[in-house]
Amino acid sequence: MTAAANSAFAFDNTYARELDGFFVPWQGDAATAPRLVRLNAALAEDLCLDAAALNSPEGAAIFAGSQAPDGASPLAMAYAGHQFGGFSPQLGDGRAILLGEVMDKTGARRDIHLKGSGRTPFSRGGDGKATIGPVLREYLIGEAMHAMGVPSTRALAAVLTGDMVLREQGPLPGAVLARVASSHLRVGTFEYFAARRETAKLGQLVDYALRRHYPDLAGAPNPALALFGAVRDRQAQLIAKWMGLGFVHGVMNTDNMTISGETIDYGPCAFVDAYDPAAVYSSIDHQGRYAYHNQPVIAQWNLARLAEALLAVIDPDSDKAIALVVPELEAFMPDYTAAFNDVMRAKLGLIGAQDADPDLAQGLLDAMAEGGADFTRTFRQLAADLRDGGHRTKALFSEEAAFEAWVPQWHARLEDPAAASEAMDRVNPIYIPRNHLVEEALKAATTDADFGPFEELLSVLNQPFAPRDGAERYALPAPAGFGPYTTYCGT
Repeated sequence: MTAAANSAFAFDNTYARELDGFFVPWQGDAATAPRLVRLNAALAEDLCLDAAALNSPEGAAIFAGSQAPDGASPLAMAYAGHQFGGFSPQLGDGRAILLGEVMDKTGARRDIHLKGSGRTPFSRGGDGKATIGPVLREYLIGEAMHAMGVPSTRALAAVLTGDMVLREQGPLPGAVLARVASSHLRVGTFEYFAARRETAKLGQLVDYALRRHYPDLAGAPNPALALFGAVRDRQAQLIAKWMGLGFVHGVMNTDNMTISGETIDYGPCAFVDAYDPAAVYSSIDHQGRYAYHNQPVIAQWNLARLAEALLAVIDPDSDKAIALVVPELEAFMPDYTAAFNDVMRAKLGLIGAQDADPDLAQGLLDAMAEGGADFTRTFRQLAADLRDGGHRTKALFSEEAAFEAWVPQWHARLEDPAAASEAMDRVNPIYIPRNHLVEEALKAATTDADFGPFEELLSVLNQPFAPRDGAERYALPAPAGFGPYTTYCGT
């Protein structure tokens, strides 16, 4: 390994240094022929990394997990989780390792995590590998979410390992995603130690999470309760942003809910085209547990599991702990509702807040559901119609009556239509990761080793609010022949 690539990281690994017993030290598998598919040079620079040194065969070996650079403390994190409502007391990093932590240009601490790097003690019979399709899916959607202003883990690099990975559909190209996050602390991390009744470790974890994510709460009289309230607020804001973009996470297990309030794990996720509040895409979500409209309810359910995990460190007397945390938990839905109402006001160009605004927003959503209108295009077209006095939005509705009845109510609420149009364009994307385009890019990469469609789609998604000449197809929903969309928890 060249000295430049080996010394590209200025690691300061607090998780490994301060939380003994919360992980297993572990090294990624050796990759046969690691090759960078893409390095996110802009993100590397934000992380104070030497992008030129890492854009090399040596950098590929680092991101594949084959070689740990100077200062790394590779480890597999321990956590538990409720998966589709059922509790698994031990999950952990079964196909990933935390390489280490760096400080970015703003002084914020960021994890560098390798997903698909091989088996660990938490693999539970899995091979610990990832294939190129899911790696590129997470790269695309995580970067798109970031560009749209949604807190998210991000992709630093995608690497082909040179090995084939056996899946149901046959052997597929193996790959690793280098993922960046504010941390990988999850609700499930707390559940892991609560299930083992390791109260001292729970307290240690609370203190660490507060120092890392909520330093302004240092000295709070009840640290665990303060942490819970902060996580609740972040999650309320996050889910409101999801809902405002028509995003369906697809697998909102407690091990996929971060303490930082970042979106994590883009497995069976999707974006709605024609608005449908009951939209479900995951092949294994047979009951619609994680449907679009259920996401706020599931977020509160997950927070209830966090509250349970924290009881022993909120107060040794369980009755007192419950009495303290229940009002904090019950505050989630009002917090979420307020956040969602703010999101919808912005999407509709409304200034200030009026009592009737939630009903106005719901009226449009109801009309969209009845008319099968495209979620993303509707808001952009509304703004365009305001600018030029057109009436083209109604063409997106198969049933126009409810929409036409709604429009005068909206116009009556607007204070300055021209200003509203400009404001709407700043928050309503033109380009989202359209499901058919994502699948097109992943198929080309997996089947033909053609990364051109991936690169072009990523380029468009990096600037989701600005019209781009020649990119019209990226703003359109799936063609009629695309059919119902199903996603999978692929590894």
